[in-house]
Amino acid sequence: MVMRGFLTSLIGASALVVSSTGVSYAAAPARPPAPPAAIGAPSRAGALPAPAELTAAPAASASHASGIPGTTRSLPLVPLSRDRVAGAAAEQGLHRVDIDRFSMVGVVWDDPDTELHGLVQVRTRTAASGQWSGWQDVETHNTDHGADPGTAERTSVRVHGATAPLWVGDSDGVDVRVLAEGAGLRGRQGARPRAALPSGLRLELVDPGEEPPPEGVPADEPHTGLDTAEAIAASQANTDVTGFGATVIPGLDQRHTEQELARLQGPVEAKPHIGPRPRIVTRRGWGADESLREGGFVYTKKVKAAFVHHTASGNKYTCAQAPSVIRSIYRYHVKSMGWRDIGYNFLVDKCGTVYEGRAGGVAKAVLGAHTLGFNTNSMGIAVIGSYGTSKPSSAAVTAVARLAAWKLGLYKADPRGKTYLTSGGGNLYANGESVRLNVISGHRDGYATTCPGKKLYATLGTVRSRAARYQGR
Repeated sequence: MVMRGFLTSLIGASALVVSSTGVSYAAAPARPPAPPAAIGAPSRAGALPAPAELTAAPAASASHASGIPGTTRSLPLVPLSRDRVAGAAAEQGLHRVDIDRFSMVGVVWDDPDTELHGLVQVRTRTAASGQWSGWQDVETHNTDHGADPGTAERTSVRVHGATAPLWVGDSDGVDVRVLAEGAGLRGRQGARPRAALPSGLRLELVDPGEEPPPEGVPADEPHTGLDTAEAIAASQANTDVTGFGATVIPGLDQRHTEQELARLQGPVEAKPHIGPRPRIVTRRGWGADESLREGGFVYTKKVKAAFVHHTASGNKYTCAQAPSVIRSIYRYHVKSMGWRDIGYNFLVDKCGTVYEGRAGGVAKAVLGAHTLGFNTNSMGIAVIGSYGTSKPSSAAVTAVARLAAWKLGLYKADPRGKTYLTSGGGNLYANGESVRLNVISGHRDGYATTCPGKKLYATLGTVRSRAARYQGR
């Protein structure tokens, strides 16, 4: 274990590099000598393995020995029919039982720019009872999330197309089927031509690992990797608003929030419009394994807008399970989809708890990968769950409004106002186009998608008015 004094000596050792595009990159401090427990940790590469290869540790005990909480297994799908379309079976799937436990599933494929036109369904066997669930639909349109076109994060060879991840709870068996759009309809009058499934379809099984220790209880450093250079940097990024290594950033009332703003930005001539800072669970608080992500952070100039999302991962989770859901999404975004870190800047659970997302500092303008084409000078807030037909909880809606009021207030943005963002390219706006958007927008406002779901999108008027009120407008 690295001694506390050695960790403290590394604080502030990161360097800031500004690219030719104006995006700032903060490099992580030099890595300290790896403790014995970290030897043998898996590579950060997110490339899809060969068909016979698994990305998981052989067993949970090996995972703990390497200091990595959780595992990811990647299994190639096989043809379920003899039909071939463009060299691929119109139906593909997989059935496995008595396998190492997992709690989240998703399907990935080779090309991130290829959409999956078809149906993806899974059923899983509960580890505790051995009972199988019914078939559940997996949201297939996930190419609308991600880094902007042309950026290093988007063009990396590690990046892949993917469905949304689905939380299924502690499971040890899985059945998945993927059906191409139009498959099985040949000969029917008016049937549309059959679509081809993307190449390289694979099932991803994610185990989030153990829950982080309760607040106030010292963490098991070899298990959570708190002594890595990445973990030191992630904690240091928040020391402008909390103590080093904090698991929770406490909420502040209005007066103390304004005092904090003055400390961060200097005295202001008029009373600032900023909402009280909400309580935020840090990455350390939800148990992020910082060695999974790419080192360093990427920043933009400011936060002009907030895009609201849903994770489309289902609503069958308890609030106590939210950290596990987030760790699973984080692992899916990085290990399965090939992103540098979790895509969202913040996440909110159904009980209204706010969680830090992408690393780099909750008060800073961290570049995310949430709204393809509009990640620059914006932030992404994802409500955990699926809200196409289910209403979000009032606690979640309130938390989104409070978070937006505080973070947008740091950058003098009016939640009820409009702003202009420059498109980085997408299916609604061309690259370089200046687009007028609500300061608080839904994902679908910047990209043709159903996200954040019909029911959550319908609350955004309330979110805007509440956030403005919290700012004292």
